[in-house]
Amino acid sequence: MLSSRQRAYLRALANGLNPISQIGKGGITDAQVKMIDDALDAHELIKMTTLESAGMTSREGADTIAERVGADVVSVVGRRFVLFRPSRREENRKISREIVK
Repeated sequence: MLSSRQRAYLRALANGLNPISQIGKGGITDAQVKMIDDALDAHELIKMTTLESAGMTSREGADTIAERVGADVVSVVGRRFVLFRPSRREENRKISREIVK
């Protein structure tokens, strides 16, 4: 669970990110979850979108994906959401450990 200070820090970092994936009409697939898991290992912080045709809200999609990959939901605004998980690989860790302990 992230504190409000940690969320604010991560939201600021995510401000310039482009969405890497989207949830569409087909919902959340196993292949998409695998891709998101790999992206979190590589980048730690990712932004995604939910299309209007998806059968869920952005909050539902963010919560579902976060649960399946072991990530934290940083923010949900409109159809976009941001996820964070420290990288499992030490060499890929970019975000300060002191801020996100």
